Amino acid sequence: MRRGPHALAGGLLRGCLAIVSAVLLVAHLVLFVPGLGLGLVFLLPWPMAMMRRVTDAARRACGDLPRPYRDRPAPPEPEPDGRFRHDRVLYRSAFWPRQLGYLNWVLGDPATWRDVGWMLTNPVVGGVLGFGPAALVVGGLAVATGAGPWWIPVGLAMVVLGVLVAPAAVRAHDSWTRRLLGPPQPTFRSVKVWLGERFVTLAKLLALGGLTVVSVALAGISVLALALFCVGIVGALPEFATVTRQFTATRRRLAEQWSGVPIQTPYRPEPPLPQRRPDGLYEVGDQLYKSKGWTRFFQRIDWVWHDPATWRDLLWTATDPIVGGALVAASVGAVAYGLAELTVPALVRLARVEDPPRLAFLADRPVLALLAGLSMVVAGALFAPTALRLHGRWTAVLLAPTAKARLASRVEQLTVSRDDATSAQAAELRRIERDLHDGAQGRLVAVGLALGAVEALIDTDPAAARRLVADARESTARALAELRDLVRGVRPPVLAERGLVEAVRALALDSPVPVTVSTDLVGRPAEPVEAAVYFVVSEALVNTAKHAAATQVSIVFGYADGLLTTRIADDGRGGADPALGSGLRGMRHRLAAFDGTVRLVSPVGGPTTVTLEVPCALSSPRTSTSSGKGSSSC
Repeated sequence: MRRGPHALAGGLLRGCLAIVSAVLLVAHLVLFVPGLGLGLVFLLPWPMAMMRRVTDAARRACGDLPRPYRDRPAPPEPEPDGRFRHDRVLYRSAFWPRQLGYLNWVLGDPATWRDVGWMLTNPVVGGVLGFGPAALVVGGLAVATGAGPWWIPVGLAMVVLGVLVAPAAVRAHDSWTRRLLGPPQPTFRSVKVWLGERFVTLAKLLALGGLTVVSVALAGISVLALALFCVGIVGALPEFATVTRQFTATRRRLAEQWSGVPIQTPYRPEPPLPQRRPDGLYEVGDQLYKSKGWTRFFQRIDWVWHDPATWRDLLWTATDPIVGGALVAASVGAVAYGLAELTVPALVRLARVEDPPRLAFLADRPVLALLAGLSMVVAGALFAPTALRLHGRWTAVLLAPTAKARLASRVEQLTVSRDDATSAQAAELRRIERDLHDGAQGRLVAVGLALGAVEALIDTDPAAARRLVADARESTARALAELRDLVRGVRPPVLAERGLVEAVRALALDSPVPVTVSTDLVGRPAEPVEAAVYFVVSEALVNTAKHAAATQVSIVFGYADGLLTTRIADDGRGGADPALGSGLRGMRHRLAAFDGTVRLVSPVGGPTTVTLEVPCALSSPRTSTSSGKGSSSC
C-alpha cells in the first residue's frame, strides 16, 4: 500500500476523505447556528454521527486505529408515571431525553473535539498529501504528451517524482492522522487542547451571534407590546415581559457558564394578592377591583411596569445586536473572512474566472490572500476568549441588578435571615422546654414524691423505704443522662472543648458509612459558626446514610480569603433534589444567619458534593474551655 501505484491509490483515497471532511465542515457550520443558537437541537446529531463515520474510515485507512469514544448512554427509561426524565425536566416522549442525552454524550467526549480539529485541518493537509503525488503524475503525463518533444523528459521526471513521493506522502498523512485521531500523545496534546479550546470558544460566540437574532425579534415584539399598551390593549404587556425575562435569564446563565461572569436576577419579587378590604374589594394602586382574577391581572401589569429591570431588559434587547454582534463579528467574522481569503482565490483560479473580485478576497493576488487569510484566522482565534469574556461583561452591564437593587435585595435577604434565625431559636427553645417537661422534669417530680414516701415509711417499713431510695437513685441517674443528652444536642461538649474538626471526627466514628476528615485550618471560628457548621455536617451525614447508598464519605475543611469552606462528598447514587425534601432548606436557613451558603451538586449516578461556605475569621487555636475565646468573630 506504500509502494508505487498502490501508494498513489492510497493517496487518492485520503484525498477523497479530505473532500468529505470539507463537506462535513460546511454541514456543521450550516446546522450549528440554528441547532444551538435557536434551540433546534434535533439538527445536530446527524452531522456528528457522519463525522464519526468519516473519522472511523480514516482510522481504518491508517492501520485500524482503536476507536477512542466513550460508550453510548442507555436509552431513557420511563418514570412510574410514564414520562421520561432528563436532568430535572420530565418529558412525555422519549425523543427529547434521547436527543439531549446523545448531545451530552457527544459534546462531553474529548474524542469529539479531536475529530473536530482533524475535520478543520484535513481539507488542507489531507488534500495536499493525498492529491499531491497524483497531481504530479497527471501533470507530468499532460506535459509529456501535449507540450512538445522537448518537454517529454520534464513530464517523465514529474511522473517519476510523483510515484516516488507517494509512499512518503501516505506515511506523512497517516502519521499526522494518528496524532489527531489516535490515543493522546504528550508531545502533541497541548496543540490539540489549544485547537479544541479555540474551536469551542468560537462555537460559543457563533451561538451567541445566533441569539442576537432572537434579541432583535424580542425588541420588535416589545415595541409592539408598548404600542398596544398605549392604545389600551394592556393584556400583551405582561406576557411579552415574561417571554423577555425567560430569554434574558438564559443569557445570564450563559454569561456565567461561558464567560465566567455571574449575573444575579435583578427583578423585584412578584407581590402577593392584597388583602380584601372591608367593603369586599381589592386595592391595586388607586384602583379597586371586585374579582381576584382582575386584581391579579392588573397587579402583574403594575409590577412589570414599575420594575426598572423591565426597561433595562428592553434596552438590552435593542442594543445587544449592536454591541454583542460587534464582539462576535470581531472574532468569528475574522476567522470566517480569513478562511474565505484562503479558499476563494484557489476556487477562482480553478474556475478560471477572467475578472475576479479585487477588493473582496484579493483573488488576483493569491500570495497576499494566503498571508492575509492566515493572519485573520490566527487573530480571530486568539481574540476569541477575550471576545467571549467581554460579551459576558457587556451582558452584565444591563442585565445585572443596579447598586440600588442589590442594596434592596440585601436588605430583604437580611430580613429573611433574621426571621429564619428568630424562628429557629424559638423552635429550639420550644424543643428544650418540651424535652425538659417530658423527660427530666417528670423524673425529678417522681424523685420528690419517692423521697416523701421514704419519710413516711422509714420508721414503719425500712425495707420498703430502701427500695424507694433505690428507685429514686435510678430516676436521678436517668434524669442526669437525659440532661446530658439535651446539653449535647444544644452544644456538644467535644465541640466546646476540642473544636469543629475534632467534633466532626467524633461524628464520623458514629456514622454507619466510613468517613475521612481532613483539614488545613490553623484556628477556630467563633462558637456560633462552629455550632452551625457542625449541625449542618451532622445533617448531611444522616442524609448520606439514609438515602445515598454510599460506601465512602470525605469531609474537607478549608479556609481562604476570609471564607470557611466545608466540602462533604460521597460516592453514592446521587440524584439528590433539594425540591423534594426540607433537609437542604434547613441547612441553608441555619447558615443564612451568618451569610453562609450551601451548594449541592448531585448528578444521577453520583457522586454527590455539598459545599458549605461561611464568611468568618479564625481565632488562635484553643483546645479547652479554659483557654478562653478568640478575639475574632464571624
